[in-house]
Amino acid sequence: MNEPVPAAFRDPGRPLADRIADLLGRLTLEEKIGLLHQYQAAVPRLGLGAFRTGTEALHGPAWLGPATVFPQAIGLASTWDPELVRSVGSATGDEVVAFHHKDPAGAGLNVWAPVVNPLRDPRWGRNEEGYSEDPWLTGVMGTAYARGLRGDLPTMKTAPTLKHFLAYNNEADRCVTSSGLPPRVLHEYELRAFRPAIESGAAVSLMPSYNLVNGRPATLSPLINDLVRSWTDEDLLVVSDAHAPANLTGPQAYYDDPPEAYAAAIKAGLDSFTQDDDRPGDTLNHIRKALDLGLLEERDVDTAVRHALAIRFRLGEFDPATPYDDITEEVVNRPEHQALARRAATRSIVLLKNDGILPLGEPARIAVIGPLADTLMEDWYSGTLPYAVTARAGLAERCVTEFREGVDRVALHAAGGYVAAGEDGGAPLAVRPACEARATWFDLFDWGGGAYALRAVANGRYVSAGDDGLLVNDQPGPNGWEVRQTFRLDERPRGALALRHISTGRHVGLAQDGTLRLTDDPDAAAVLTLELVESGAQAAAELAASADVAVVVVGDHPLVNGRETEDRAGLGLPPAQEALVKAVHAANPDTVLVISSGYPFAVTWAEENVPAIVWSSHGGQEYGHALADVLFGDEDPGGRLTQTWYRSARDLPDLFDYDIIATDSTYLYYRGTPLYPFGHGCGYTRFAYADLRLSAATVGPGDVLTVTVTVTNAGTRPGTEVVQLYTHQRRSRVKQPLRRLRGFERVRLAPGESRTVTMAVEVADLAFWDVTRGRFVVEDAPHKVLVGRSARDIRLCGRFTVAGERIPPRDPYARPLDAADNDEYDGIVLRDAGRVTGDAVQGTDPGGWIAFREVDFAGGAAACELTVASTEGGVLTLRLDDPLFGEVVGAVSVAPSRSRYDLVGIECPLTGAAGVHDLYVVFENEGVTVSELAFTPAPAEKTARRTAEAAARGATGGAR
Repeated sequence: MNEPVPAAFRDPGRPLADRIADLLGRLTLEEKIGLLHQYQAAVPRLGLGAFRTGTEALHGPAWLGPATVFPQAIGLASTWDPELVRSVGSATGDEVVAFHHKDPAGAGLNVWAPVVNPLRDPRWGRNEEGYSEDPWLTGVMGTAYARGLRGDLPTMKTAPTLKHFLAYNNEADRCVTSSGLPPRVLHEYELRAFRPAIESGAAVSLMPSYNLVNGRPATLSPLINDLVRSWTDEDLLVVSDAHAPANLTGPQAYYDDPPEAYAAAIKAGLDSFTQDDDRPGDTLNHIRKALDLGLLEERDVDTAVRHALAIRFRLGEFDPATPYDDITEEVVNRPEHQALARRAATRSIVLLKNDGILPLGEPARIAVIGPLADTLMEDWYSGTLPYAVTARAGLAERCVTEFREGVDRVALHAAGGYVAAGEDGGAPLAVRPACEARATWFDLFDWGGGAYALRAVANGRYVSAGDDGLLVNDQPGPNGWEVRQTFRLDERPRGALALRHISTGRHVGLAQDGTLRLTDDPDAAAVLTLELVESGAQAAAELAASADVAVVVVGDHPLVNGRETEDRAGLGLPPAQEALVKAVHAANPDTVLVISSGYPFAVTWAEENVPAIVWSSHGGQEYGHALADVLFGDEDPGGRLTQTWYRSARDLPDLFDYDIIATDSTYLYYRGTPLYPFGHGCGYTRFAYADLRLSAATVGPGDVLTVTVTVTNAGTRPGTEVVQLYTHQRRSRVKQPLRRLRGFERVRLAPGESRTVTMAVEVADLAFWDVTRGRFVVEDAPHKVLVGRSARDIRLCGRFTVAGERIPPRDPYARPLDAADNDEYDGIVLRDAGRVTGDAVQGTDPGGWIAFREVDFAGGAAACELTVASTEGGVLTLRLDDPLFGEVVGAVSVAPSRSRYDLVGIECPLTGAAGVHDLYVVFENEGVTVSELAFTPAPAEKTARRTAEAAARGATGGAR
């Protein structure tokens, strides 16, 4: 009997493209459709198993049980150590593989990490998930982590997915808000964070974001196929975010029915639908119907399936064996990973301020104080902590410590008695006329933004509202996707209050049986009086007064007031925490403030008064050891901020305004004085900078500028310095960043030791996006090199000149002017010109305008055809040099259209448009959309242009 010939797709000796084509050719259409969902169907007849996309692995494996928990992503980036970040990614990848071997269905090898959204605004609820406000540094760290996850071998360990494409920095109304991205912000800021990991092959998958960009859902972005896929020669898998496909016909109402929407998504580049959890039936039916209706062709399905299969091939699924087959559960939280977690946590700690109190000497007794002093937090994308070394535990290993949580203990009085909690596993809260006092005590946690949590003293469990609305003290703390353990304290007359449940918005009422239940009627809310049993700040101050040093640990709860689905309104510490810091400092001036958070705080009072301030992200299982190592000086605080710390939210623009150039946002453009600048971080020694040298005084676009500087440890202790290199273009046609990070090097030096640090700047990287010609350009201009300790602590400067291009005035006759390619604007928003592709601008305020700088009308323009739409109609006016008082060269009325997508061309005769001028298109009414302007030269100008063209041909010999 002859043995069956093995399928070609299982032969690892064949080229990958041939193997994919072979398998694709063996699949029926129905089998291919089954591969377009997150839960890809098995194909038993070919020996294909099921496959699931989407294992969370942001800073260690998540949702799979106990696993190594590393610092949050923002903390990993604060190490400024890409190799360390790569090691963390590699350890995470190993643990994911171990979980996969244990449960292939529950732990897939397509990991949804890293997050490379630039941290444009520190109020973003998911700030902790990103790396930096700088797109280049984000790209460096994202690439390092993804490379670790992927592994260095041809066969991938895991398949990393970049999140979330594109312009996603707000949680409020995230599925329906549109992020306005002018071309320069798109190309110079947003895309720069995503490109490196994909271009280098570190990341092999992409997830579009929930929001819209310029009016079009990111799930349907034409940039996915037109641009992102051009960055790599490999097949890129594009997966939707959870339930995002349904948004297209739901809250976004972008299409009328799912077949039409899903067909559009597949054509736009989506390969895998994350919809309805593990129930793919509806999704696959929509795709089948789209095929039946002719909205999709089988070749569209083939393209998506090829992308999905390519990842599985590269993971070695169809090979006889992989290099990772021997990875077992023993790798999870193994000693080497624990040591790595400690090293990552230590290097992530940033010393924001030190008046000399640190490092600690040999204190006899430390008062360890604060709501985060003896607990470690898990965020939504954390693994389960296998163990927890808290700040208190870490310090207690070094000296005698005493602890106070520093939160108020209160009782809630209502008509008929006090609110009482149950013991042991908890019980429904009820008002009782008489009971043991301890049963009526609650510890009140202030997590900022008006969000409070109540922990019953009776059993140490938190009060939560069940699905039935009953309040029970049975939870370990705020937890879950829908946090049901937080409340607002709504004021009532005569000092009373009512509890409002944050998750549901319902008030807490008093049922007839005396239990506390949620009610939809605010007037039925139970009127309560909050009585102070013990002041947390006072008790903490009393403890601090008798200690040698007080260490106060404050910060955020990762699931409250700043998390996925919820942005912060401000930047201040929670009021109760601020009061705690002040009380402790008043009692003991030798106070160290330790902040543990996933985002910056405006700790202006502490900066002015407290002698030392330390920050880190939530640092994972080894946080306490890392903190003790730094506070006692065993390790130099080598972390540096990757995000500006502002003094107030008043220093920030509207959260929904993504134009960092127009709003002077991020360290790139911010002109104010920050509390702590980008790149900031103190150490325990001093460093001197000298001998700045540049390899050339003049360079061209294809050159590399080499910058060298000598750094010396001028102190008496070994220390770590992060040498940072910035550049600034001193003259330009456009607004340039005040400074932009171009390189850095982390160095450790002994006292008196010097080292020459060399960094290279690719001159091509100095390019900016030229809206006049739709491409990057290296401009002919003088530049400055700035080297120092942060974006504001510059120690040495040098100058060089780039012999680049000079951007000519716009030629309005060469091609139409795209309205989105304006130089400046006011009172408009960017919108989609069509459902599939194209951008346009729409007036939002009467008198809004767009400007095109230096338009060369030469001898004169006869007319301008504007491509426009408006459901209400309106008027557009064309002015020269000023939107209010400039000469009017034309005006046109726009008739009402059926929809804003019904763009039509309207000709506007022009008078006086000659020579070089700034052109303003003024929207006299709101609601008018303009996609482009096409100019016709005056007859004499036409003749002159023909003459010039003929002369040019003659100068080249007239050859054809």
